[in-house]
Amino acid sequence: MTDPLSQVLRCAAQGVLPDESLAQRLAAIESPTDLAPAAAQLRDSWFGRRISYSRKLFLPLTRLCRDVCHYCTFATAPRSVPAPYMSLDEVLAEARRGAQAGCREALFTLGEKPELRYQVAREALADMGFSSTIDYVRHAAEAVWKETGLLPHINAGNLEAEEIAALRCVSPSMGLMLESGSERLCGKGMPHYGSPDKEPARRLATIARAGEQGVPFTSGLLIGIGESRHERLESLLALRCLHQRYGHLQELIIQNFRAKPDTLMAAAPEPPLSELLWTVSLARLLFGPDTAIQVPPNLSPGDLTPLVRAGVSDWGGVSPVTPDYVNPEAPWPHLQQLEHETALSGKLLCERLTVHPRYAMAPERWLDPQLRAAVLEQLDADGLVRDEQWRAGERLPVPQAVYGSIKLGLWPSQVEPALRATVSAAQSGHDLPEAAVCRLFAARGADFSYLCQAADALRAETCGNVVSYVVNRNINYTNICYFGCKFCAFSRGRTAQSLRGAPYDLGLEEISRRVVEAWRRGATEVCLQGGIHPDYTGDTYLDICRTVKRAAPDIHLHAFSPLEVWQGAQTLGLPLAEFLSALREAGLDTLPGTAAEILDDEVREQLCPDKLRTEQWLEVMRTAHGLGLRSTATMMFGHIERPVHWARHLLRLRRLQQHTGGFSEFVPLPFVAREAPIYRHGGARPGPTFREVLLVHAVSRLVLHPLIPNIQTSWVKLGEAGTAACLEAGANDLGGTLMNESITRAAGAEHGQEVSPLELDRWISSLGRSPRVRTTSYTDAPAERIAQARVAPSLLAVSGGSGSPVRRRA
Repeated sequence: MTDPLSQVLRCAAQGVLPDESLAQRLAAIESPTDLAPAAAQLRDSWFGRRISYSRKLFLPLTRLCRDVCHYCTFATAPRSVPAPYMSLDEVLAEARRGAQAGCREALFTLGEKPELRYQVAREALADMGFSSTIDYVRHAAEAVWKETGLLPHINAGNLEAEEIAALRCVSPSMGLMLESGSERLCGKGMPHYGSPDKEPARRLATIARAGEQGVPFTSGLLIGIGESRHERLESLLALRCLHQRYGHLQELIIQNFRAKPDTLMAAAPEPPLSELLWTVSLARLLFGPDTAIQVPPNLSPGDLTPLVRAGVSDWGGVSPVTPDYVNPEAPWPHLQQLEHETALSGKLLCERLTVHPRYAMAPERWLDPQLRAAVLEQLDADGLVRDEQWRAGERLPVPQAVYGSIKLGLWPSQVEPALRATVSAAQSGHDLPEAAVCRLFAARGADFSYLCQAADALRAETCGNVVSYVVNRNINYTNICYFGCKFCAFSRGRTAQSLRGAPYDLGLEEISRRVVEAWRRGATEVCLQGGIHPDYTGDTYLDICRTVKRAAPDIHLHAFSPLEVWQGAQTLGLPLAEFLSALREAGLDTLPGTAAEILDDEVREQLCPDKLRTEQWLEVMRTAHGLGLRSTATMMFGHIERPVHWARHLLRLRRLQQHTGGFSEFVPLPFVAREAPIYRHGGARPGPTFREVLLVHAVSRLVLHPLIPNIQTSWVKLGEAGTAACLEAGANDLGGTLMNESITRAAGAEHGQEVSPLELDRWISSLGRSPRVRTTSYTDAPAERIAQARVAPSLLAVSGGSGSPVRRRA
């Protein structure tokens, strides 16, 4: 017979959970040390080195309860509390205290429907204007969220469908412990006797209703209250059955019973650690790699390493402000202590929201529309808490803890061996599988520091100590566009007005004037892009090329995204190759690799549904490269995508580069969110974190090596300090001086439109690096051009729409 542990790992590799027969065989393994290695392996395949927790505030809205569980000290009689319910003022005062202490979760815990047992509860609710405890919970949760920003998590007991619906719109997640699926424990003399709400069928029905309504839900077991191992197995399988049906169990808590004075079970024995470890490992093996398995750390003080080895991935809520009212005898560990103990077990403590990452990153399915923006605002690309105020495009100081971490001295033992092996393979120029690239993007702590240092060392080996840039001018010839990209704050309809300007369409005379002025100011390149004007045809783009070359025959024309090329070819009914050849004959030299956003149709369908598909973008570039037209490549990140999409994007570029060799550089573009429609409407994260900015530059250097040697960083999105950090994390190029910049400014960026060559030289020299003025093709710029750029006169003021119109559709 096949070893059950090997069999469960094979099932997991195929995305299959153990069937009931295999589950029975797993449960027959008596020793937790036999179960633990496979459980830990499963956990690591999904969570890596991360162990998460939520920084929470505990709000015991009422301690009155109609149930009489024999181990509970939370529920009490009316005579033992000053009031049946916390008042709203008390709730908000505590919530504000929690918010000031950095909490993000407000945990509402309360007794089960006390108004069904106590007259005083009914009277208190009536005095406050509420018909039920659930009505008051909903009101209090909404007030806490709207007035303090804390996200509620509600544990309100058994709920009907309409009650769940009422709470879902004010609480991103909810919870109800099954505790045990054993009806035997509800019999006379057992811990749940006299507690009708602990009947397993009732609790499972509530958990099912939450699944039907798409609520990220927490449940779990309380072990050591008289149940057998077999009953634990049956309880886990009952929960898993609901999870397989609805997919909504975001975490499973395995909580060990603690005997409490003045309860009927005060003298009951507590379960040994071995029982806790056995149950944790069994839960992990039954639920697979991606469900969070949680153990409250305050109930297992001391060495947490055995719990980690058993398959735990989460410590649950930990409060720096309030006690654990359910287990008052067990104080929360200090967060620094928890971080240290987690590190001793070889893991990294990471903060999450009340809604776990996998659910937070799929808000359309799992979150009420009015909560989505509040959740997305607090997320990083992994769905964990973004713990910094920095935003791309804004004049905010870079997080020094992040910047400083890339310079830390490291011992090899601090870095995950698998990560070191992946980095080594990348440095040797090997192709990496998608999963390996995803592991690079998951780097945090010492792994992150090592990754950035490795990328910078590879940059030095590949590009030397030189930082290059080009003297160029951006000319965005129209902001009128008929495409509906949800991230774009630049485009306008024909008659749309906005705070950032009216629609405009530059004439050929104005384009010519700007080109001449750029040449006189020492530019070697003009970069032309714009919206997709409904009247533009392929002839429009050809006219623009001829205009530029007439104005300055020797200037390099870097123009037209793949979208513009595709649209131009379509309007003329020409094959791509024929239209690109016509553009080249008219003066086009290279193409910018914009309009790429994220080269994965899963993202594009949401972000830019009417734009080029991934393969169409690649087809334009493949065709252009085949004709000898080189291009850049870009990636806009930090909005709705996940790190797996970054990996796919980079690997698609690498594969194309292996065939064509036509990409001269890769440019990571941090999403500037402030004025972006998708962000303003609550549908996107507020751009990448600073850690993610450095990470994307570093991983790009590694993954694209040696095929794309130049990694550019965008000063217009990152400012001086941000670009300096990227230049120490694998980047070697600063792009262009720009002279004019419209697209990023329209999105809310504050870093200006132009940085002079003298200023860029100063930035570069301050890092101990050597500046080099280059051409678009990365050769040295002519000395005459460099000299002219250093004495360039001021730009004339620009305005949209001057000059004669470009050629329109017939």
